[in-house]
Amino acid sequence: MSPTTIIDSAPLGALIRYTDGSPKPPARFTKKLAAWERSNGIGRLVKKEPPRVYPTCTAPASFTLHEGNFSSDGVILVTIMRSHSADSRLIFEVAEAPKAGQVRVLLDFGGNTELLHLAESVTAAELWIAREGYRNARLEIVGAEDSDRAGGADLAA
Repeated sequence: MSPTTIIDSAPLGALIRYTDGSPKPPARFTKKLAAWERSNGIGRLVKKEPPRVYPTCTAPASFTLHEGNFSSDGVILVTIMRSHSADSRLIFEVAEAPKAGQVRVLLDFGGNTELLHLAESVTAAELWIAREGYRNARLEIVGAEDSDRAGGADLAA
């Protein structure tokens, strides 16, 4: 599906798989494999942004995927986030929608909403907020409509 379909229809918290359609090279070709991995991966949808108008140009709408963390001794050192614009040539698909009953921990700023964490329950979300110290975060329970919409025919394009 196209990046605009992800922006328009995929719920925050969905796992999004992306690919350029090329086959994975053998592990012995380390440079080719590294280049392939930059265009083929999976991440959790954490942010959607509308087009931004600047005095000299307009930036297209985009979305951001959280691809993982590098940590040491339980401390996150680096967070890998990758943004894709609406004019990306990659192919996207919803690999997994958030399940009904899960809880999104969201932060609103600059007119946008960002997913900070996807918890299994309200209690787990509140514990995460207390541990991480986000005072302005809000909770949103994932409804059945989010799970159905992301996993089914509405996104098949």
